[in-house]
Amino acid sequence: MKNTIKHKYVVALLLSVITCSTMFSQNKSSKNFSIDEINTKVDSILPLLTLEEKVAMCHAQSKFSTPGVDRLGIPEIWMSDGPHGVRAEISWDSWDYAGWTNDSITAFPALTCLAATFRPELSAQYGMSVGEEALYREKDVLLGPGVNIYRTPLNGRNFEYLGEDPYLASKMVVPYIKGVQKNGVAACVKHYALNNQEHWRNIINVEVSDRALHEIYLPAFKASVQEAGVWSIMGAYNKVRGQFACHNELLLNDILKKDWGFDGVVISDWSGAHSTEESALYGLDMEMGTGTDGLGTSTANHYDHYYLASPFLKAIKNGDMDEALVNDKVRRILRLMYRTNMNPNKALGKINNKEHHDVARKIATEGIVLLKNENNFFPIEDKEGLTIAVIGENATRSMTAGGGSSELKPKFEISPLEGLKQRYKKAKIIHAMGYHTGSSVYDNIIPSNLNQDSLRIEAIATAKKADIVLYVGGLNKSHLQDCEGDDRQSYELPYNQEELINQLKAVSPKLGMLLVTGNAVETPWLSKVDGLLQTWYLGSMAGHAIADVVSGDVNPSGKLPFSFPKKLKDNGAHFYGEISYPGDGTNQYYKEDILVGYRWHDTKKIASQYAFGYGLSYTKFSLSNIKADQNKYNTKDNITVSCSINNTGNLEGDEVVQVYIGKKNSKVKRALKELKGFNKASLTKGESKNVSISIPVSSLAYYNESISDWSIEKGDYLIYVGNASNNISKTIKISVQ
Repeated sequence: MKNTIKHKYVVALLLSVITCSTMFSQNKSSKNFSIDEINTKVDSILPLLTLEEKVAMCHAQSKFSTPGVDRLGIPEIWMSDGPHGVRAEISWDSWDYAGWTNDSITAFPALTCLAATFRPELSAQYGMSVGEEALYREKDVLLGPGVNIYRTPLNGRNFEYLGEDPYLASKMVVPYIKGVQKNGVAACVKHYALNNQEHWRNIINVEVSDRALHEIYLPAFKASVQEAGVWSIMGAYNKVRGQFACHNELLLNDILKKDWGFDGVVISDWSGAHSTEESALYGLDMEMGTGTDGLGTSTANHYDHYYLASPFLKAIKNGDMDEALVNDKVRRILRLMYRTNMNPNKALGKINNKEHHDVARKIATEGIVLLKNENNFFPIEDKEGLTIAVIGENATRSMTAGGGSSELKPKFEISPLEGLKQRYKKAKIIHAMGYHTGSSVYDNIIPSNLNQDSLRIEAIATAKKADIVLYVGGLNKSHLQDCEGDDRQSYELPYNQEELINQLKAVSPKLGMLLVTGNAVETPWLSKVDGLLQTWYLGSMAGHAIADVVSGDVNPSGKLPFSFPKKLKDNGAHFYGEISYPGDGTNQYYKEDILVGYRWHDTKKIASQYAFGYGLSYTKFSLSNIKADQNKYNTKDNITVSCSINNTGNLEGDEVVQVYIGKKNSKVKRALKELKGFNKASLTKGESKNVSISIPVSSLAYYNESISDWSIEKGDYLIYVGNASNNISKTIKISVQ
């Protein structure tokens, strides 16, 4: 059905191109209709639809599509998972892959890496590139990006998100969405809201204060709607205050559609709908993935038995529900279509081209974070007579396979080992696996069939032959690691890696580590390694990007988008015990409230192993002449913070100036300080640059629960300027009057 309807529609569009001289271009983004034009078109179509046709548009017809209306030329809507790249084609009515040979794509770095760049302009390039690939694959909705907040380092899905800080997530997600949608492909920001763990995600009820909800967990969603103009949003699996998030009156009707003015489509997470009445009344527009007939059994034409299918149709016909409910949903769906597959001005898309590979590599190199560099272990010079032992399964393991819905089928994936071998032409590279894990599959652990003792012995023997050892370890995309469906069960490195690190150190005085994860890990082995790079899941260009940084071709400039607690109890979500995380199986209470991540560490004076915003460089920077443009401000003013960045080292590099603000003697509970601005600057050796960061005084407001609105507290504030949340160069006192 997809190909028949698509081909008919393409023919119609091509005729329109000839008559109207509309240009389809590989080099131009789509020109979108204005909202007034769209609403006029929607108003003209809605009366032509039968009730049955309208209801059918509100639910799936296959795993990743919803039906069109053949008789009116209204096309199907096709979706794809894809926050880091467009997923391989899925079968019509199963989770099996369709077996296509032309659905390989570019795998981009995971969003933790993107957040670590602290470079919004790179986020725009990321969104534009992945949007072009979705367009080439004829996808109308790209199911991403994810902006759930990093609350606990055990969350199996943290690698898909933009870190622990709502301001950083907001600043990075807006250009991503705009980039995707320039192609006439809808971004679908997810998972709205409070899906901050995978364990018990389908049943857990989240209880959270209004302040934490609005100050921590909603800002990136709000920015997606009000600043980026996102065209679709995916509901979350969990309950919020007793009601499932995919049909939640507070989240969807009151906040999203009423308060924020969202005019797009709310799409359920797959099997996230649980009620016809609530789905109809409380904001769900499009139901996807509901199991068979919605009751867990197999029924012919089971898509017709979805909650927003036959039961919804019957309720309207019986007069139990107003037809206005389905009309609103269809208006939103048609509005989405005119922005995507019924927009005749769409470009054609691109896939697997050099530009996309370059973007993926650039993001990967800028996102890699240098955490430790004793005795200038990095960079490693390529020279004759040098032998480098690359040890660890992650040196060769695919990190695009597994992980759940983010699993990808890239045209190629350069492993760390391959990238290092291609870069190092003079030095000798040798390799041993050290340990082995099974295949990455969803919701199951496949044990290794290799002898672990033999692998370890081989690794130690290989390390003895080398001048330098690079251990490539961390997590992977398997169940109970960095993977959808459940959480990690331990904060430690898995697979006895600590023991392997200790044994490698015993035979090699020069030991460095490439940490491949999307999460923080416990680091009791830290004293054993001289150099440590956080390398994330980097996609197609992983090995090249890693080699760029290890060799010094690129100076690392990434900053951590989340804190590394020294131990799990140092994290706010875990401090209060199981009722806070993971809950009791029915409810959980966000008892740390607004003190998430570095806010918790700062306010409670609990030192982290590595702080939010932290990241070293191969050169040295200093900040000087730090000042605010005034010392007194009104509520409508902007605060301008300026400083000089000085590159005092011997290499060119990039530094991120970070501005945090805290309220002195606040009448309400506050974090010590919160990120309110940042600027990443590139400097040559010996160069100085002046940087200014503008911060609206309005952004200092807190969510006032007594009035259910934002309030700006008058009085004294402190501005903290530095290059990490725990490395502040100067504190400035100001007042708001």
